Amino acid sequence: MATLRVPPQVPSPAEDCEQLRKAFQGWGTNEALIISILAHRNAAQRKVIQEIYAETYGEELLKALDKELSSDFERIVLLWTLDPAERDAFLANEATKRLTSSNWVLMEIACTRSSLDLFKAKQAYQARYKRSLEEDVAYHTSGDFRRLLVPLVSTFRYDGNEVNMTLAKSEAKLLHEKIAEKAYNHEDLIRILTTRSKAQLNATLNHYNNEFGNAINKDLKTDAGDEYLKLLRATIKCLTYPEKYFEKVLRLAINKLGTDEWALARVVATRAEVDMQRIKEEYQRRNSVPLDSAIGKDTSGDYEKMLLALVGHGDY
Repeated sequence: MATLRVPPQVPSPAEDCEQLRKAFQGWGTNEALIISILAHRNAAQRKVIQEIYAETYGEELLKALDKELSSDFERIVLLWTLDPAERDAFLANEATKRLTSSNWVLMEIACTRSSLDLFKAKQAYQARYKRSLEEDVAYHTSGDFRRLLVPLVSTFRYDGNEVNMTLAKSEAKLLHEKIAEKAYNHEDLIRILTTRSKAQLNATLNHYNNEFGNAINKDLKTDAGDEYLKLLRATIKCLTYPEKYFEKVLRLAINKLGTDEWALARVVATRAEVDMQRIKEEYQRRNSVPLDSAIGKDTSGDYEKMLLALVGHGDY
């Protein structure tokens, strides 16, 4: 469900490029003009703008933006302007680096994209970094994290709605047995989470809840400080209720002492065209505050304006 607001009369990509070029020239960058264009174009339109800009001016639009902008505003504009597959490749690569490593970002990309989108991200990763995402994830992780993350990024799940109820019952029982044994890294538990379709997993986990009286994530909360168990619970949430997962990431990012700008920018840039409306509803339900108010209170300047435009609050 796209929530990005696109003006009814969109100028031609060539006009957009001309306006962007103007925004970069003169005594200072015209940030308002950049926001008024890029924040109100969808992925397909942004792709064409990038192509025409490069053809017309002999320079990549992303390089021009990189030169003209700075800090958090630069990051959100660049993340947003990137083609979604390129963006995922960039974020995944960043998540394998020593200083910016994040098992959560890798899991998030693997679990909240469609099978085709994850495949495209992996293609973009190979084209850009001359390595596979799988080999980088395997190299930069270890132990239980590697056991979970490598199959997660390697999978190509069935994306349809067909469900096998007999299988759901037997696999709910299997999951319950392994969790009761505290065998959280058992190959069957990991196999079910990393290969089954999202519809099949939902059926399995509903049966788990009905049959054993607890939601699976409640049973996985035996050790609140265990980082692997936290990631395992987040994996299940991403596969079944992504809006709940993203609401929590945003809540923690905004309520931190000093906002976690990377998490905030990542979620807004990657979800604005996907399920931002559902995330906003979940945020309001959970916090009794609209997401745009929370962002407005916690950020400022052009960075705030860009974020608000992307969560669907921008004025033309």
